[in-house]
Amino acid sequence: MNNIACFPGKYIQGKGAILNLIDLIEVFGNKAIILASPTAKKFIPEQFFSTVLSEKIAVETFGGECTEQAIQHFIGAIQRASASLVVGMGGGKTIDTAKIAADRLGLPVIIVPTIASTDAPCSGCAVTYTPEGAFEKVHYQRLNPSVVLVDMDIIAKAPVRFLVAGIGDALATWFEARSCAANAAQNECGGYSTLAGQNLAQLCYDVLLKYGVQAKADNEANLISPALSYITEANILLSGIGFESGGIASAHAIHNGFTALPETHAYYHGEKVAFGLQAGLQMINAPDQEIREVVAFCHSVGLPITLADIGIDEVSWEKLMIVARKSTEEGSTIHHEGNNITAEKVYDAIIKADTYGRQFAASID
Repeated sequence: MNNIACFPGKYIQGKGAILNLIDLIEVFGNKAIILASPTAKKFIPEQFFSTVLSEKIAVETFGGECTEQAIQHFIGAIQRASASLVVGMGGGKTIDTAKIAADRLGLPVIIVPTIASTDAPCSGCAVTYTPEGAFEKVHYQRLNPSVVLVDMDIIAKAPVRFLVAGIGDALATWFEARSCAANAAQNECGGYSTLAGQNLAQLCYDVLLKYGVQAKADNEANLISPALSYITEANILLSGIGFESGGIASAHAIHNGFTALPETHAYYHGEKVAFGLQAGLQMINAPDQEIREVVAFCHSVGLPITLADIGIDEVSWEKLMIVARKSTEEGSTIHHEGNNITAEKVYDAIIKADTYGRQFAASID
């Protein structure tokens, strides 16, 4: 197996970055279709609907869940519009729907995240869910997005909870990449990790610890600051390249397990990944100093550190074993942590993480 790294064709971040779409439509074809969430649609610049551009842009509204049905519906919209370029604009599920549809039609895709809540924008993989919101399948595209446009005017106006969720998703990047390298596990590019993937994953973690708290405060003030810009880059670019080229492991697998419980559906991907990371560190018996650093950081930015923080108020063996069994299904990335990972071990790790988090919270109150 080769060492493989994956990157988007181009990454553009800054104030007014979305205006680059005007020139990019000319580069990639004559007609673009934008898949946008209802909230994201309001960020489409007015000049896109001018006399000239209106003939080159079609807009489709995203329904809210990345399902096979939603993908097929959007494919139909692309074909009816005779579009030669797909633009995904919004959060992770909007982006994933656009990526899968574009890949199936062999079209280039440009991603315009309106929130820095996940590392999905730069990656060449996407996740579908059941109509009920449970994790279903990972889909791998032939290529990563051609361009990722991150407009800081938009990011700074987004609710701070999205930024914090993105920090939670990015927080797992280094630890999962480290596990994949230690266990010679395959990354999300279909090979072994590279030095680039490993080092960008570690840089991602360092940036989060240094600027996370300040970035949250700046986002609350709708301020485009260096800290917010650094964290946005960490959440989207560093984590995006880091997880794909470094690999994923227990944090994301346990997240997938939690999606089987309806009470967790009100919590974002990155929020559940953050707690999945804490459980994963317990499972591999990570040093207490490392666990404490992660838990303390999560608490400082408002990420979950207990099961109650992701909606699980009534803890039972039966309920958590649903999570544990789904986390350890055949082919799950949890097995990148090593051999003999069982549902029982995951159950114990979740309980330990919850206990640790409750004790930590009590110790600083």
